[in-house]
Amino acid sequence: MKAPLQVTVLQIDGREISAHADQTILQVALENNIWIPTLCHLEGLSDIGACRLCLVEIQGIAKLQPACATRVREGMQVVTRSARLDKYRQSIIELLFAERNHICSVCVVNGHCDLQYLARKLGIEHVHFPYMYPNLPVDASHERFALDQNRCILCTRCVRVCSEVEGAHTWDIKGSGIQSRVITDFDQPWGEAESCTSCGKCVNVCPTGALFQKGKSVAEMAKQRGFLPYLTMMREEETK
Repeated sequence: MKAPLQVTVLQIDGREISAHADQTILQVALENNIWIPTLCHLEGLSDIGACRLCLVEIQGIAKLQPACATRVREGMQVVTRSARLDKYRQSIIELLFAERNHICSVCVVNGHCDLQYLARKLGIEHVHFPYMYPNLPVDASHERFALDQNRCILCTRCVRVCSEVEGAHTWDIKGSGIQSRVITDFDQPWGEAESCTSCGKCVNVCPTGALFQKGKSVAEMAKQRGFLPYLTMMREEETK
């Protein structure tokens, strides 16, 4: 018989909240309708703290902490919104726009893009960093889908869903820093990746138009992600 989960009490934005000791700050915040911006996080996938948008302030800790990877503890006092956090998050979004070539007006997910939504939500009207305008390719070798490196934000959702849910391990990251790129198999064209099952899970979890279905025009593609928590739950049940 499993021991009951320990309950802890913490404060988030001044609200006293009860939580299980194994939960993260982000999980507890979402359960209590407290909004924390995220891009790499997606329910049903492991959290890696890549986008850093969910950083929060914790009393007694000078360094900002990622809400998705920080476990709650008794008496913790968390702040999710402040002038410091707003400025930091705005800078992250602006840097994402500056590093690649995000042209919303001609994107297949215009109006359905997580990056675009957060830019609006955080009040970003201008990018204060110089645009890099990298010369990046579009891989349209797959029969049904395409990859536009210009719109990738390196959230690794595609890598994780392919590994953790589909079990194909097709996607990976090549390079480091701003030179990083998502690749299929051993940096082969997507259409030649023998491990790919063409399930489309990677396309639907992608937060931008980096992965999209062929034949979709501007603003026509809305990603479908409702399957992910269900599949993850079923997988966990099978392993019990």
